[in-house]
Amino acid sequence: MPGIGDKYRIIEAGAGWRRRAERGRLRFGGGDRTAFLHALLTNDVAALGPGRGTYGTLLTPQGRMIADFHLFARPDYIIADVPAAAAQSLATDFDRLIFAEDASVVDVSASLVQLSVIGGGAPAIVARSLEIDADALRDLAIGSQLEVAEGFVARTDDAVLPGYDLLIPAERETAVTETLTWAGAVSLTDELFTALRVDAGRPLFGVDMDSDTIPLEAGLLDRAISTTKGCYVGQEVIIRVLHRGGGRVARRLVKIKFNNDASGLRSGTKLHIADRETGHLTSLAPALDDSGFIALGYLRREFAEVGQEVLADGSSGVVTGLAG
Repeated sequence: MPGIGDKYRIIEAGAGWRRRAERGRLRFGGGDRTAFLHALLTNDVAALGPGRGTYGTLLTPQGRMIADFHLFARPDYIIADVPAAAAQSLATDFDRLIFAEDASVVDVSASLVQLSVIGGGAPAIVARSLEIDADALRDLAIGSQLEVAEGFVARTDDAVLPGYDLLIPAERETAVTETLTWAGAVSLTDELFTALRVDAGRPLFGVDMDSDTIPLEAGLLDRAISTTKGCYVGQEVIIRVLHRGGGRVARRLVKIKFNNDASGLRSGTKLHIADRETGHLTSLAPALDDSGFIALGYLRREFAEVGQEVLADGSSGVVTGLAG
């Protein structure tokens, strides 16, 4: 059985594809859709033109996360990918917030499929399978899109390797995955996808972030929060932390490398420094070079720095960077 290092080397030279079952999709329509979302989400939605995208969060008035969103602006609507388990409830909640606005929201998770393609050869393989220009794919900014038959392809940053999400009608899924396989892509296992995500320091809502998380704790300032836009729900808390607290939060999501056997560790395993409990793990995966394990976890802010040594149920690790 090939190890994760062997699987990684295959997609490092080529590409792997995977269905994004952990994400659902909402479709926002109406002439006021952009202004409606701009007033609610943490990032600058108003700046998006058709074919562009961004990442953001929806917060409570207390600055805690309700969900995270990848937004894809289309000519006549906006697609938002959201945590799959919350897609229907989010659609209901957004619908209740629509008053006089010309806006609508529909959960299209079942009818619109999302496929990820990640790998060093992803631009060429996606281009070959969808008959589009590979150079145009390589030049796409994160979140930006190109048209494909009955859907679109967007550039993503879920991994260090180049990545793209294909959003297509559900009835086209089999044909597209067969074409991707023909073009040279292999099936991407959940284990490898998690390892790619952890290696890139990307938190997953429901795993590394939840309703108790302030987005600054998860390192989402640069990716998900505009510091120049107008008001949004939870803004007062974010501004207070940034301007009065110097951006300091009580805990911080970090990347940790365990060189010894850490296969027995789990999400929630406590992290210690000496005899002091200082945080907990959230995600764990084999290292992409087979040299132990990589993890995401929260540490108290005074310990969240590169080089900090930690213990988790007897396994020793070291902080290699901040997540976000």
